[in-house]
Amino acid sequence: MKLSLLDRSIASPMAAPVTVLVLAVGLLAACSSAGVAPSPPNAATLTPARIAEIVASPDRSDADRTNDLRRKPEAMLGFIGIRPGMVALDLSAGGGYTTELLARAIGPTGRVYGQSAPRAARPPPEQPEGAAAPSAPASAPATGGPRPTPVALAARAQKPAASNIVAIVRPFEDPVPAEVGSGGLDLVTLMFNYHDLGHLGVDRSRMNRAVYAALRPGGLYVIADHSGRPGTGISESGTLHRIEESFLRAEVESAGFRVLASGDFLRNPADPRDRNTPDPPQPKDEFVLKFVKP
Repeated sequence: MKLSLLDRSIASPMAAPVTVLVLAVGLLAACSSAGVAPSPPNAATLTPARIAEIVASPDRSDADRTNDLRRKPEAMLGFIGIRPGMVALDLSAGGGYTTELLARAIGPTGRVYGQSAPRAARPPPEQPEGAAAPSAPASAPATGGPRPTPVALAARAQKPAASNIVAIVRPFEDPVPAEVGSGGLDLVTLMFNYHDLGHLGVDRSRMNRAVYAALRPGGLYVIADHSGRPGTGISESGTLHRIEESFLRAEVESAGFRVLASGDFLRNPADPRDRNTPDPPQPKDEFVLKFVKP
């Protein structure tokens, strides 16, 4: 009967210390060369009752509560399967509505990075989001508007329940800060802005590959967007602010992801999907896809 290396070391006391040392060194070398991803959070997903409590937090802003009527945060957080202690990245964080919800749900043992891209000379959309008429010429002077994302996120992080927000300014093609490292994220979200990457000229393939590399195995990539008609792809990103669901799904899957689930809680089959703002007035048909890194 042949003995394994470990069996022989046990059978020979003199060899045991040497063998154990060799095995330990080999293990350390393997960890060093492969990179050690953080262990997935051990906490269970939040219950519906706990999610409802978070959404009802008295220190949330009136503007966010108004946004809740359309965004259905309880359904979204439940769909994501949010857990305390996660490390998350909210791509295209904007004013931070989703970023703050994630921060509250993940809690002080986790962290949420809110990403915005550097200001650059990119072509503006032909129509602003939700508008029914073309926007003013690009040469028109600015007349206010929302605060830049880092400023908005810094204000949100002043709330004790959202102090785990970290604002980052990075290009979409390279959105993950170096401190996170390969496999350092549990969750990435991109809420209603994937379509904008079309008219902004973003290399979406590169971005999706970067997200894939940054997620641990089993990590989630959750994308919600305004649904476009079959065959339109991302061609109406700057006009109708819509994207064809199958087109988005194919792009993300080409980076190595697989679809884990789809959410129907923002669907509106009555939306003809042929305008920026539906006529007659009604909610846009919106899809939510949850991808997983195998």
